[in-house]
Amino acid sequence: MSLEYSITYKAENTYEESVREAYWQFLIIPEENDSQQFISIDFNNSLNAKTEFSINGYGFKTIRIHPTCEFKHISFEANFKLIKKEINPFDFDLEKDISKSFQKLQELGFKVDHDTYLKTTDYTRIPKEYRNLFSFNATKSIFENLQSLNSSVHRYIKFNTEATDVYTKLNELLNIRQGVCQDFTHLFCAFARLNGIPARYVSGYLHQDNGYFGDAQMHAWAEAYVPFVGWIGFDVTNDILAGTSHIKIAHGKDYNDCSPLKGVVYSTGNNETVHSVVVSSQSQQ
Repeated sequence: MSLEYSITYKAENTYEESVREAYWQFLIIPEENDSQQFISIDFNNSLNAKTEFSINGYGFKTIRIHPTCEFKHISFEANFKLIKKEINPFDFDLEKDISKSFQKLQELGFKVDHDTYLKTTDYTRIPKEYRNLFSFNATKSIFENLQSLNSSVHRYIKFNTEATDVYTKLNELLNIRQGVCQDFTHLFCAFARLNGIPARYVSGYLHQDNGYFGDAQMHAWAEAYVPFVGWIGFDVTNDILAGTSHIKIAHGKDYNDCSPLKGVVYSTGNNETVHSVVVSSQSQQ
């Protein structure tokens, strides 16, 4: 069985002084992959500025906007429809010899192939005093260790949409132990990489009808590479594997690579931005 998803993304920008020129890039289009098939995309803005589609450095589709008139307010609305196949996130076979998987992590070729997602970034740098917070157990499989990490981070951080913002780093997060999906994901990636596991930050949409935690905007989870298996999604905020309710947009090293909206605005004074996301679904035979 498959699900047909309808997603509406809205953003409104209001400026105290007139904007003379602006450039925006939206990274909000769902990825097309084995479990996600596009039906339609519709994107509009209140100024009727020209819309251009492009591909970013990681191969994901972006939308670019460059208004040519002065303005103090602009709104955006995107509507996506796609078919999502029902997937079993546990549908894979693990290597029976645990030691082989750990040996694979030490191979030079493996480290070179996955170098991008083994590097520490500003968002995934763990302070020295916290590096022993979680350690891998060599008697368990890498997947079992990642499941334990998923649960440990989930328990360690309390979900609180008011506690952090998009600039929060791990030293602050580990001190206050409260945050949102972005923070849970950064901490998971940090410990996975510290133990030699390639891990990447994923942005997307979450269908919350099953009572999952997530805010009213974008969702984030991690993908970790398990030798002899491949990339597996871990939704640390909800302590589950990413599945049919997770609609992937993009992945990167951290939030900075996957920010839904980047831009340069030429104006003075204060500004306000409001985002919202609505996800609905219906069954397909």
